[in-house]
Amino acid sequence: MDSWRFDAIGTVWEIGTERPLAAGERAVVTAAIDGFDRTWSRFREDSLVSALFRQPQEIPVPYDAPVMLDLYRELSAATAGAVQPLVGESLAARGYDAGYSLHDRGAHPAPAAWTELLTWDAAALELHDPALIDVGALGKGRLVDIVHDALGIIGHAARLVDAGGDLRLSGAPIRVGLEHPFDTTRAIGVATLGDAALCGSAVNRRAWPGADGTGLHHVLDARTGEPVRTWAATWAIAEVAMLADAAATALFFEGGAEFADRHGVEWLRMSTDGRVQRSAGSDRMEVFA
Repeated sequence: MDSWRFDAIGTVWEIGTERPLAAGERAVVTAAIDGFDRTWSRFREDSLVSALFRQPQEIPVPYDAPVMLDLYRELSAATAGAVQPLVGESLAARGYDAGYSLHDRGAHPAPAAWTELLTWDAAALELHDPALIDVGALGKGRLVDIVHDALGIIGHAARLVDAGGDLRLSGAPIRVGLEHPFDTTRAIGVATLGDAALCGSAVNRRAWPGADGTGLHHVLDARTGEPVRTWAATWAIAEVAMLADAAATALFFEGGAEFADRHGVEWLRMSTDGRVQRSAGSDRMEVFA
């Protein structure tokens, strides 16, 4: 495959296609990424979610909102509120803010009744009071799907879209190492991926020291504003990257395994004390002895 590598939305992308992408095809990809970022990035002053935070209001529903927020509602129910999209201020309070200050201002629980503050239907989205939307639990997966599908529309039947390790592939199977969360020179196993998506998350990514000297990272429990401590890394394989991304996030919490199983997602997770759990009957993820 021909490979195109570039930086966008704070991560490294690599797109593989059987023939090189023409300039116009690359423009389609970059426009799709920029359009998503201009809507959903809480790190941009000019984004829609930043504008809504400054001035809550009703707006025409963004293209991606119903499919993402409907899945968020299911994630929230499955994890008893631990995963939800109004966790942006919680993340910012711990230092994962628009300026990447990494200055911990303490735990800030997200609004529990988030579906009353943020409402949507097929026509409109409304934020009723100031709150900062963060779609990190599934948004990168959704964007991988958008780019993957756009490449298919413009004639690339075989393609691999890799956004910082979150992958979606159409084509011949590949093997992907599953990075050990405590030793990035090692893999704990390998996934075999073909015509599917693989997403993962780990507490060693986007990590920094807290005000009390304990480690902080980007996977917070929305109910408490505290980082998760039980699970260190998760991986999930699904038909589409948004679902794999959502499952990989849910697996850090009680109810996450049941969510993944209900959707037919194959999964693997490693605890902070080194234990490994996996979905029953999984044949696409091998764990090294």
